[in-house]
Amino acid sequence: MFEGITGSLKSALSFIRGGRLTESNIREGMDKVRQALLEADVNYDVATDFVARVTERAVGEEVMRSLTPSQQFIGVVHQELAELMGPVDHSLHFAKSGVSVLMMCGLQGSGKTTTCGKLARMLKEQGRKPMLVAADLQRPAAIEQLKVVGEQVGVPVYSEEPGKSNPVQVCLNGVNKARAAGDIDLVILDTAGRLHIDAELMTELQEIDRKCQPHQVLLVCDAMTGQDAVNSAKAFNDALELDGVVLTKLDGDTRGGAALSVKSVTGVPIKFIGVGEQLDRLELFHADRMAGRILGMGDVVTLFEKAQREISEQEVLDAQEKMKTGKFTLNDFQSTMKMIKKLGSMRDILKMLPGMGNVADAMSQMQDPEKDLRRIDGIINSMTKLERERPDKIDRARRMRIAAGAGVEAHEVAALIKQFDQMAGVMKRMAGLGPLDRMRAMSELSRAGAMNPGAELKAPKQRSKRGPTDPNELKDLKKKKRKEAAKARKKNR
Repeated sequence: MFEGITGSLKSALSFIRGGRLTESNIREGMDKVRQALLEADVNYDVATDFVARVTERAVGEEVMRSLTPSQQFIGVVHQELAELMGPVDHSLHFAKSGVSVLMMCGLQGSGKTTTCGKLARMLKEQGRKPMLVAADLQRPAAIEQLKVVGEQVGVPVYSEEPGKSNPVQVCLNGVNKARAAGDIDLVILDTAGRLHIDAELMTELQEIDRKCQPHQVLLVCDAMTGQDAVNSAKAFNDALELDGVVLTKLDGDTRGGAALSVKSVTGVPIKFIGVGEQLDRLELFHADRMAGRILGMGDVVTLFEKAQREISEQEVLDAQEKMKTGKFTLNDFQSTMKMIKKLGSMRDILKMLPGMGNVADAMSQMQDPEKDLRRIDGIINSMTKLERERPDKIDRARRMRIAAGAGVEAHEVAALIKQFDQMAGVMKRMAGLGPLDRMRAMSELSRAGAMNPGAELKAPKQRSKRGPTDPNELKDLKKKKRKEAAKARKKNR
């Protein structure tokens, strides 16, 4: 997410030097910041105003003793980015009683139908009883798609045959159906989209808005379209007076132009962001956290909240107990990998940890980090119970057997054991440490290469210049040398 603008901003902000923030070094840095924003497809006026505000705020500021000029300047940029995308407003207004109506609109291809399902799932978990209404009669298979999504999240879907109705009537009938049912308190209207904004689309949406009187109108925008997303948001807002925006496909957006521009241009708050195709990949939008991600500062709070949702309390307690005792086996390593998978890809997780962006970038150079994790899982599954609990017992013969069972080379098994030893050593030192000291230990772990467990698995086996250290290999080498010496003596006779 935002890899392009993050790299450009890091480069631009590295120009700030000296014991004081001066107008000269600030303007030098901000020229590059402005260029980075425009390259990220940020609206021209937004980029210009942002640079002017940061420059005015930063010029002449005294550098705090605990901060370098670059650190303090980054702090100013972070605050201004948060203000540019904020303030945060996650509220959804519902009726005090009866059925609330939520109208979703957007262009074709923006991810509107999937977002309807994601939102229904989220609100259902919060105690709401939603029903989806398939009012997109324009796009082929839109109705069937919504039915599949509704089934996946366990939410009923109201639909009618496209040739026998129209979107306005479908929405009205859907709302009436929900009111008559008695067990529905929220209707989410999946309205029709177009490939582009036209008068027919706006007239249709305005008619639905007038007759159904929705309590909230949300626009779904594809963040990857950059300025097109911002322009469409402005057009929809002029016609409907939007209550909020949902930015989708943010996980694939390397530029960040839409996220940085849409609030400033439209005045409409970003309420949610879509960060994946799965129906649980909908997050509340936080301007300060997003600013941290853009600047490569991570987002620990969101990662922590995600961990609370995905990982059970018992799993956490078990992990804490292992941490306290300092005992860490390959079984624990495998369990840890499974817990991490629940949070997403290893690269995405590292991106959310402060100071771990470079490690995440290094992982992006690998062909398939997730495939490497599956290979590790296969190696551990090929071990006996004793081998998992006592990796030091794995000798050459055991390595050969494990490798054959997992379909890998013996040196890959040896590399895994080596990395596990590094991780186990750090885990022992982490026993009894506080959260900050544990974070430092995790940084040490990443530098040691243990956070990238697949890195050495593909490396060719290289013998040390000092010779082998495995007892069996030493024995074989000595035997070979004795045979060679005896053959040489016989030849000399």
